[in-house]
Amino acid sequence: MKMFKKVLAMTLMAVALAIPASAQFRWGPKVGLDVSNMHFSKDVFDSSNQTGFTGGIMAEFQVPIIGLCFDGSVMYARRNAELSSTENGRTYSETFKRDYIDIPINLKYKFNFPVISRIVVPYLTTGPNFSFLMGKNRVEGGKRSTVAWSFGLGAELISHLQIGASYNFGITKASDADGVYGKDRYWAVTAAWLF
Repeated sequence: MKMFKKVLAMTLMAVALAIPASAQFRWGPKVGLDVSNMHFSKDVFDSSNQTGFTGGIMAEFQVPIIGLCFDGSVMYARRNAELSSTENGRTYSETFKRDYIDIPINLKYKFNFPVISRIVVPYLTTGPNFSFLMGKNRVEGGKRSTVAWSFGLGAELISHLQIGASYNFGITKASDADGVYGKDRYWAVTAAWLF
């Protein structure tokens, strides 16, 4: 039994050391659009969908054969928020343009199908997105940093171009003023070219 445990431990160690040696590391530019909406804890404000943009650098680390990847990005993101409220029969509206540095970190699974994988490889992603607010234009009571969780899907074309869509929902508060807090929720559609 002791011999079996030693052999099993040595085998697992050899596999663990062999995977990083043959793993693939790629990086490249990534750009896209996002459609954001801030959800509030009370119906004091109305928020409508607003379109923004994002761009930056992405890196991907893939473990061969099993289709498991990790990817991370450093992105500039512009998220817009239009908030309106009604008082005494009058509607007041204000648009906030919020600039962020986003750092999404994803676990990605690629589905390799024997015949078509040289042309297209579909994938699923999930992971946290850490956002750090830049500048002074923010919603009242806005937080300097937020965390969201994303779920996404996409496809890699011709082994270089990755086109994906993800939905991000806020875990932490993006704003908190007078007992009313808001959380960011947004769709993102991106394209990345990996070398």
